[in-house]
Amino acid sequence: MQIKKVLVADAVDTACVKLLEKHSIQVDCKYKLPVDQLIAEIKNYDGLIVRSDTKVTADVIAAGKNLKVIGRAGAGVDNIDLNAATAKNILVLNTPGGNAISACELTCALITNLARNVTPAAASLKAGRWDRKLYAGHELSGKVLAILGLGRIGREVALRMQAWGMKTIGYDPIVSVEDAKKFNVQSMTLEEIWPQADYITVHTPLIPQTRNLICEKVFKSCKKGVRIVNVARGGIIHEADLLKALKEGQCGGAALDVFEQEPPTDPVTLELIQHPKVVATPHLGASTAEAQVRVAVEIAEQFVALTGKSKEYTTTPGVVNHSVLKNIK
Repeated sequence: MQIKKVLVADAVDTACVKLLEKHSIQVDCKYKLPVDQLIAEIKNYDGLIVRSDTKVTADVIAAGKNLKVIGRAGAGVDNIDLNAATAKNILVLNTPGGNAISACELTCALITNLARNVTPAAASLKAGRWDRKLYAGHELSGKVLAILGLGRIGREVALRMQAWGMKTIGYDPIVSVEDAKKFNVQSMTLEEIWPQADYITVHTPLIPQTRNLICEKVFKSCKKGVRIVNVARGGIIHEADLLKALKEGQCGGAALDVFEQEPPTDPVTLELIQHPKVVATPHLGASTAEAQVRVAVEIAEQFVALTGKSKEYTTTPGVVNHSVLKNIK
């Protein structure tokens, strides 16, 4: 594939640009372009690299007369219109493993935070109070952690929380019972999971099958006081239903790094963030120095691999729309 000119539309580590330029690919960095400007610019490029901020809509793709490849420096590609890209034989790439450890570690931090009320206790002390009894917590040892999505991140979470003595159960339609056992997760159906889980953490993409996966019906099937963690994608948990469950005491706490709207302005989301039993962070799952370098380098390596300019990079492990591969010349 000939990739001569690439537009980087979201801020990525400079390692990405350096690697592309090293292999004679011209790179322009133009961040936070308004949609109309992006549509006007994209016709000049063979490749586009984004993170989560830029929305690569059908209109953007239609305007990309020379566009051959779109790279997402990260895992989720819900900001890219895959159907439109595939229809135009535009390859979509991501870096599914680049931020796995960072997202895993934040998940584990949030689970322990919920168990020991770290965030509200710290805020209380800074406000001049000494509320030891109010913020008494629970041990994680012996508790049941349900992991929805047993890919790279889910597996890493399982291994770490097992070290805390948690029993790990999980659900993933494409991971076999035997494979789940290899990392000590008991594979179950969702209906079996809900009444057993003390904590639920989600690590799935946002697709039609997972939108509002955790909703009022699910909360009614769970243990009273179940705690919820989401470092995956906003929209997997129905925010209004979660808020209701928190108010009624059916949900004992939630830790949220992602939201349906980012930055959030919806009144329901804002009320959810302010709830005393919610720990909220501004989409920090991949926000570590190590992850940012890793995803930047990985997406650049895949672009170089497509050009065939280096024997060092010969595969594109992050291909999302595989049907396009057979049409690449």
